[in-house]
Amino acid sequence: MKNEKVKELLTRGVDEIIDKASLEKKLKSGKPLRIKFGTDPTSPNIHLGRTIPILKLRDFQELGHKIIFIVGDFTGLIGDTSDKESERPMLSEQTVKENLKTYIKQAGKIIDIDKAEIHYNSKWLGKLKYMDIGRQANSFSLNEFISRENIKRRLDKGKRVSLRELLYPLMQGYDSVEVKADVEIGGTDQRFNLLAGRDLQRLYGQEPQDIITNPLIEGLDGRKMSSSFRNTVNLFDTPNDMFGKIMSLQDSLIIKYFILLTRIDLKAIKKYENSITNPRDLKMKLAFEITKMYHSKKDAELAQDYFIKTFSKKEIPSEVEKFKPSKYDIVSILIESGLVPSKSEARRTIIQGGVKVDGIVVKDVSCSVARNSIIQKGKIKFIKIV
Repeated sequence: MKNEKVKELLTRGVDEIIDKASLEKKLKSGKPLRIKFGTDPTSPNIHLGRTIPILKLRDFQELGHKIIFIVGDFTGLIGDTSDKESERPMLSEQTVKENLKTYIKQAGKIIDIDKAEIHYNSKWLGKLKYMDIGRQANSFSLNEFISRENIKRRLDKGKRVSLRELLYPLMQGYDSVEVKADVEIGGTDQRFNLLAGRDLQRLYGQEPQDIITNPLIEGLDGRKMSSSFRNTVNLFDTPNDMFGKIMSLQDSLIIKYFILLTRIDLKAIKKYENSITNPRDLKMKLAFEITKMYHSKKDAELAQDYFIKTFSKKEIPSEVEKFKPSKYDIVSILIESGLVPSKSEARRTIIQGGVKVDGIVVKDVSCSVARNSIIQKGKIKFIKIV
């Protein structure tokens, strides 16, 4: 049974292992390993894309290894551009502080926080001096950095690449030194940063960590799942929102979501794949499973019932969230209630026919809403004005 778990550990949600022979040897030794993963609080939410490595942490944890979860409150200020086609702006300390407030609670939906080591990397990165950074930087060449695919594209197009961006891999690498990581997990876009950890561990006289990279997952619009694209399913989404978002997923991504974002048995998933006749029914299973993972079975059942009534039967649900606005124009209500993130998004949604008031499509952005009206945004989001 353990051999099967180790086999799945090294294959499910895994793109590459560096150094696989080394990692297999460590796992066979029976020694508890220190498994590191870090995430920067660049937004308040952990979304499903970030759960791929966190689920891998749980896999290691269930096999008796020590999980090291790092919140990048310092690296989050600097900004990682590994997956960006343009320079990521520096965040303020206040923004990062606000964003990270619930990160541990969100991660706790997947891993056992009580048995994990939790670190904030400002604890050691904030103490480094120029001499320390100079010594670390000496381990890398400029050519290594600018040969990275996305950096090369930016330079070829004449786009700015800041010196600050060159420092990020040193910081992530030094995290591995501080926590003495045996293994680090991260997305394929993090490969350069993960390898930097190996180089810096050698510099500081440590055995280099092994690396597991995981594939990236597409969001609801088919692009990479990213908070900046607003195409995410977040761990703190309500059950109804989570279920509804998954049901809007492209059919081609259903099996990939099952494999990477759940821990349903792979043999069962293979059967799903070989017998897809109605993608909607299979997507319903996926939405139920993911909602159950981050809420409860009861919440998933209620969310499924809500979806069927509002989307399939086009009914207004019996229980609608009540909302008391400060202004009664449709744009203000959409923003204040959180149905849309901005005025421009509210206007766009209204003009495109995505908003109904008491069952009637409204396309006038200056429309006023009466008390006791029910506003519907999209297929499954409702509020009642009180």
